[in-house]
Amino acid sequence: MSASIPYTPEELTQRGLQSERLPRHVAIIMDGNGRWAQQRGLPRIEGHRRGVESVRRVVEECGRLSLDQLTLYCFSSENWKRPPLELDLLMNLLRWYVVAERNEIMRQDIRFTTIGRRDRLSPAIRSEVDQTIEMSRDNQGLTLCLALDYGARMEMVEAVRDIASKAARGELSPSEIEEATISDHLYTAGMPDPDLVIRTAGEMRISNFLLWQISYSELWVTSDPWPDFREAQLYAALREYGQRQRRFGGLNESK
Repeated sequence: MSASIPYTPEELTQRGLQSERLPRHVAIIMDGNGRWAQQRGLPRIEGHRRGVESVRRVVEECGRLSLDQLTLYCFSSENWKRPPLELDLLMNLLRWYVVAERNEIMRQDIRFTTIGRRDRLSPAIRSEVDQTIEMSRDNQGLTLCLALDYGARMEMVEAVRDIASKAARGELSPSEIEEATISDHLYTAGMPDPDLVIRTAGEMRISNFLLWQISYSELWVTSDPWPDFREAQLYAALREYGQRQRRFGGLNESK
C-alpha cells in the first residue's frame, strides 16, 4: 500500500497555509477526554475512545502536511494516580491502538517511537510497542512519538544522574557540560525541539511536558476538548503559528 499523498503547494494555499511557514515539529497536550464524556453522561473511558479518532485524524493530516514530527502527550507519570479501573482501560486502549494502527502506520510511511519510562508498563504493552517501533523503523514520513509514562522533571533527573555518573567515571569533565550535553541525555535525544505546542480543553499550563525542549516553542490553546479536536482546530493553530515572529529571545529586524 502506498503512503498518503502530501498536499501540493496549491492545496496548502487553499487551506490558508504555506509550507515555509509550517512548524516542523508539533507537540500536543491532549486534554479533556474525561470531561467530554462526563458532560454527556458517559463513562470517562468513552472520552478516551473518542480521543483515538482525533489521534487518527491529526496524525494523517500532519503526514499530508509533510511535518517532520508529531509528539502526543498520551500518559503522564502523574496519571498513575487515576482509579485502577480507568488505568486498566487506558492501558488496554493503548495496547489496542499500537496493534490496530500498524497497517495505517505502514501505509502512511510513519516512523513510530515513544519517550518516557518503560519499566511501569506491562510486558505485553512493551512488546507490542516495540514491535510497532521495529516494523516502522525505516519509514521516511512523519515521526509519530507517543509520550508514555512521561514526566519532564524525572526526565531531567535521569539525565543529570547519567551525566554525573559519566563525570564520576572520568568520561566527562564538568567543564565540558553544555546545553547540548543535557539535550543528548534526555529521552528526546536526536529529536528536534517542538516548534509549536498545542493544548486542548482550555487549560493554561504545561503539565510537566517537555520542559527543557519547549523553551522557545510557540504555544496555542483551544477550549475544545481533545475528542472534538479535528482538522479545523489543527489548521487554526498552524495558521496562527505562521503569522508569529519567532525571536528566540532577540528582536525583530524591524525593531
